[in-house]
Amino acid sequence: MNISKYDYTRRHFLKTIGLGAAAFATQSSSDSLKLFANGNTDKKPNIVLILVDDLGWIDTGCYGSKYYETPNIDKLAADGMRFTDAYAACAVCSPTRAAVMTGRYPARLGVTDWIRSRFQGGKIPENKKNPTEYVGGKNKKLLCPPNALWMELEEITIAEALKPAGYTSCHIGKWHLGADDWYPDRQGFDFNVGGCDFGQPPTYFDPYYRKGQGEIPTLEPRRNGEYLTDREADEAVKFIHNHKDKPFFLYMAHYTVHTPIQAKKNLIEKYKLKPPTNQKHPTYAAMIESLDDAVGRICSALDDLDLAENTIIFFTSDNGGLLGPTNNAPLRSGKGFPYEGGIREPLIVRWPKVIKPGTVSHEPVTSVDYFPTICQAADVPLPNDRDIDGVSLLNHLKSNGTKELNRHALYWHFPHYRGNVVPYSIIREGSWKLIKRYEGKPFELFNLKSDISEENDLSQIYPTKTRQLDAKLRRWLRLTSAKMPKLNPNYDSNNS
Repeated sequence: MNISKYDYTRRHFLKTIGLGAAAFATQSSSDSLKLFANGNTDKKPNIVLILVDDLGWIDTGCYGSKYYETPNIDKLAADGMRFTDAYAACAVCSPTRAAVMTGRYPARLGVTDWIRSRFQGGKIPENKKNPTEYVGGKNKKLLCPPNALWMELEEITIAEALKPAGYTSCHIGKWHLGADDWYPDRQGFDFNVGGCDFGQPPTYFDPYYRKGQGEIPTLEPRRNGEYLTDREADEAVKFIHNHKDKPFFLYMAHYTVHTPIQAKKNLIEKYKLKPPTNQKHPTYAAMIESLDDAVGRICSALDDLDLAENTIIFFTSDNGGLLGPTNNAPLRSGKGFPYEGGIREPLIVRWPKVIKPGTVSHEPVTSVDYFPTICQAADVPLPNDRDIDGVSLLNHLKSNGTKELNRHALYWHFPHYRGNVVPYSIIREGSWKLIKRYEGKPFELFNLKSDISEENDLSQIYPTKTRQLDAKLRRWLRLTSAKMPKLNPNYDSNNS
């Protein structure tokens, strides 16, 4: 989208749409009201956004797993649209979560790596300003921009955009976008159950405490030994029942299937007896079954309250599956890596009588698309004081996947070291994907249509295509004011 001036503040935006959202709503947004399943155009749809932590592209039955059992997720796909080429905005969690909440690429937000919790050394500065100094020791060729310690409150979240339209919003599970002053309730959510600065739970069993990390500060222990995913499902069902008479936004951000890999014993024993495939971790499989049960409970609650037809459900993940607990084949690699196994995600969208059941879409989409899609479906305007990078999927959804999006490429930017991963950026245009590294081999070029496993680097075979994609990537990096790594003047190769 075009770069626009920040011509008014976030507070003014929220006040303005509260006073007169209809005056600012786009025609396409108004058209979306005609799609409401019950035919009542003055009743806005409920929104349920299920974001799973570290769930891989092939970690469900409807995406091809023969080991994990996910009947409820599979039914969600059978009743809606399943995307084959959906992506997370980053190969690690916090940047994707920020992109989901705002519709803006992580490069714009300054949240380009996972946010360190306080127990991991993420100390909040006294001036409460995000760090700006580049980081890196003598053993690194590059100095890297600092990652944010929180997502700035000036960003407008889905919850804030929906609030003036009468929505009640609830966050359940993992937040990981900042500590106390940056919790979900400071970003438009009316309820926050379990969201804090943690990127992983201390344990999956009540009282959710681990020495050195502490307890989840926003989740009161309830029953000793209770499983966290079950507790999250209870809280989601309770929220739906308590707010069934007005439009609601439920952000079900499960902690699972992130480490620690822990599950209920009876389910672990079940998968120990099941013949393994390339996916063979019984505890991880048991975690996925509990996740699937939670999805089923949310869907049952909507059915019981006669809300299903007027509720949009999104089901996706924040990055690729973690290698070890799972296997992402045929995709290459996994969480944290620039290959498809690190960024390609499951995405299912269900909206009865709007989306044709059993539809499959091959359109490339990404995390920034949920914000504008939800805003258009709810008939609320997008903020016009900032760039929204996402594209609404609404017309694509209602066209049974036949209407292409008006977008030429997808982008990623990770200007950090992570283990043996060096800073990189990515562009995907059509079936072409270019990985640009800032240290070592500069480019890898793949054609995903013929090589989904990214086995054949074509950068030397198609140098013109490589240069063209690199030029577009560099332009995007400039337009988003992406913070770039730079040469380290104190680099000592003897310390590498």
